[in-house]
Amino acid sequence: MEPVALPLGRPREERADAARNRAHLIEVAREMVTELGVDKVTMDGLAERAGLGKGTVFRRFRTRAGIFHTLLDEEEKLFQERVMTGPPPLGPGAPAAERLAAFGRARLEFLIEHTALARASLDPGQPVPAGDSPSLFHVHMLLSEACPDDAASGTLALQLVAALEGPILLYLRAQDGDAPDPEAVVHNLITSWQVLVERVCG
Repeated sequence: MEPVALPLGRPREERADAARNRAHLIEVAREMVTELGVDKVTMDGLAERAGLGKGTVFRRFRTRAGIFHTLLDEEEKLFQERVMTGPPPLGPGAPAAERLAAFGRARLEFLIEHTALARASLDPGQPVPAGDSPSLFHVHMLLSEACPDDAASGTLALQLVAALEGPILLYLRAQDGDAPDPEAVVHNLITSWQVLVERVCG
């Protein structure tokens, strides 16, 4: 039986002006990251460029890391749309094992592409949020279809997500001078993921 996401109640609607400010701040922050890089984006700079008060920016993001966490969340939503409604094999329409392999490839490419945002979104005083991966539900769903007996407990999905995203978490913590070449990282991890999926679902 496939896992089902249950709604946790109706979310509180945002005020129209708050929603406009949020969309404006996200757009301006995205422009600043593209033009200046994450290292040059500050709370004060964002407020000035957006033409909003510093208090508004603080209430929205709380910390500088919160800016990048929000931007990463927006990119994550776009990625999830590709997974849920895009063409196969990443989207629906392909066998579960093929979708699982495609998901791993796309996920690794996504994580490496957004490394700068992900690094900047980490709060130095907090641990890396290893348990917050949005991949777990999707991997469990595909495993439940490809190999239902093995997937029943949920442990296999957790282990596969750890194998998929764990190396990226280590990569995020590496200093720029110590980090390996991202293209080599992606190639090696994608190759390993393909082998892993074939062994598990074969």
